[in-house]
Amino acid sequence: MDEDKAEQRIKQILCFGNSLTAGYGLPSQQSFPSLIQQKINANKLPYKVINAGLSGETSVGGKSRILNLIDQQIDVFVLELGINDILRGITVADTLNNLQFIIDLVKLKHPNVKMLLLGMELPSFLTGHILKDFRMVFRQLADKNNMAFVPFLLNGVAGNRLLNLPDGVHPNAKGYEIVAGNVWDVLKKIL
Repeated sequence: MDEDKAEQRIKQILCFGNSLTAGYGLPSQQSFPSLIQQKINANKLPYKVINAGLSGETSVGGKSRILNLIDQQIDVFVLELGINDILRGITVADTLNNLQFIIDLVKLKHPNVKMLLLGMELPSFLTGHILKDFRMVFRQLADKNNMAFVPFLLNGVAGNRLLNLPDGVHPNAKGYEIVAGNVWDVLKKIL
């Protein structure tokens, strides 16, 4: 009987990120974590998605903020941080180290956690070696930590004015439907 209850337990997916996770500029039900919850419900899967997105968050802030969330139940950890680091002058090496700290802490507290890393590309106005170095941060982390990986969260959305808010950076409701699809294509394989 107790085993049956344990198997029926609702598992938690913690989506930890910045404005792209938070759903900047939109009602919360249009964020990609909310859209993922809709897909989970439609598939009758025993998961609850928690949106721990914070607009403007960097990997530095994430290192501190994860400490406030780490003691809750985390069965699946979705990490989406890093793009604001480059825009705020945080080095690629520091971004890599900060994200590794977050990953290590989650693994330490939740040894059976499944993990998904959401990668990003740099805006086209940035040039030079930083583009290549930054792009490699996500691939290196995913490979080193054996994480499921979405190479570019905004694939199919970035640069399309019809799929973004007027700021040209954050997806609109239609854009988030595509973003949620990008995440779901990989996430469903680990659930």
